[in-house]
Amino acid sequence: QVVLRESGGGLVQAGDSLRLSCAASGPFVSRRNMAWFRQAPGKEREFVAALSWSGASTTYADSVKGRFTISRDNALNTVLQMHNLRPEDTAVYVCAATGQYGSPSTVPGRYNYWGQGTQVTVSS
Repeated sequence: QVVLRESGGGLVQAGDSLRLSCAASGPFVSRRNMAWFRQAPGKEREFVAALSWSGASTTYADSVKGRFTISRDNALNTVLQMHNLRPEDTAVYVCAATGQYGSPSTVPGRYNYWGQGTQVTVSS
């Protein structure tokens, strides 16, 4: 079983930055595509960013393009670096992992494993 644990959320002001981390454990974590989704109160889960298992490609939602960066460090930790945060970025941010290999997706149903989420609140 793959277990994902997010950290790094918090309360910030508009224009600030945050670095979210997703620590993964379990088999073949390095062979899995990773992604970040977010969910605001009363809304459905929204795709944010994805990273291919090889690290060769990234995908971003239009709403975060140019502000957020997804990456993977040497400790099997997937990072979402967020800059110039806006109040509309307020949500619970959740990381997810696919099965082995394949390609990343913007569709939640393509992901097999999910973390519990970390709260990001951006005040104006």
